[in-house]
Amino acid sequence: MVVTESIRLRSYLFNYPVTRPRRLRSNVLIRNMVAETMLRPDDFIMPIFVREDINEPEPIKSLPGQYRWPLNDELLNFVDQLVSSGVRSVILFGIPEHKDEWGSSAYDEHGIIQRTIRFLKDSFEDKLIVMADVCLCEYTDHGHCGIVKRLPDGKYVVDNDSTIELYAKTAVTYAEAGVDVVAPSGMMDGQVKAIREALDRAGFSDVAIMAYSAKYASSFYGPFREAAASAPKFGDRRSYQMDPRNAHEALKEVAMDINEGADIVMVKPAMLYLDVIRLVKQNFPEVPLAAYQVSGEYAMLKAAIMNGWLDERKAVLESLIAIRRAGADLIITYFAKDVVNYLDEIEKLF
Repeated sequence: MVVTESIRLRSYLFNYPVTRPRRLRSNVLIRNMVAETMLRPDDFIMPIFVREDINEPEPIKSLPGQYRWPLNDELLNFVDQLVSSGVRSVILFGIPEHKDEWGSSAYDEHGIIQRTIRFLKDSFEDKLIVMADVCLCEYTDHGHCGIVKRLPDGKYVVDNDSTIELYAKTAVTYAEAGVDVVAPSGMMDGQVKAIREALDRAGFSDVAIMAYSAKYASSFYGPFREAAASAPKFGDRRSYQMDPRNAHEALKEVAMDINEGADIVMVKPAMLYLDVIRLVKQNFPEVPLAAYQVSGEYAMLKAAIMNGWLDERKAVLESLIAIRRAGADLIITYFAKDVVNYLDEIEKLF
């Protein structure tokens, strides 16, 4: 498909009448008229960390400008600002008071995320799309994304099948709390199928699944793991997250999730994997595609901005335009709240 498109493009370029592209760049009105890529507040999903044992917002050192939120009016006011600005989608990550080897706080019907979903849906009803991450890494005392088993040779492995059972159980408790979209992020084989079947059996066929289909074993998750207290205590996640050296493997992962019932698929990280975003969109154009501008990408930009090396408005907008241009329909970004204030300035900045 890529080769065919390349041939078509070469044919187009060599046979098209000579023109002067600069004519369409001569002033801001013409540039805006022919701009190919647009950003809207509806394109953005804001990640929110909710911590169980605090009463005041807690700054996240590695994510300047971001906070762990308490489950009270402080969170409500923040989300109200988001909704008022036009950003109407959030994805929730919980930091529980209790952690154990089974991640039991994840599927506790009175857990921090379950209570947060109810709190937000009661307050905003259909004005806000509430998404919730489905994984165990924030809830296990070892920091891995599932149930860890010890092998006879002394090594440890995350057990796929027992883990997806708990993902399904967690997703159902989120649905009972009123969630709109569940987002399985653990990269376990069969996780989407298990969750879809569990939701349907429980009568929640309308709850959508946004699958972290192509989630890479990236070094750019560090600030998130500090924010969510979810770093593995031993080993790493390379045995279940994707190898950064592979691109076409993402197509297999995405196809599997779509066949299992995913309504939205995702590439994560975004900025370093624009080629994968494009590849997925070209091969699955009919399926909504999300991309996650991850914590390390945010922190990298924020550090340069805070040091005066980059203009915040231009740099942030350019990074998001690149993700959108590559093919993403939705962008999860920590810049969501701020960037909507810049959208009216795109015409002047570019």
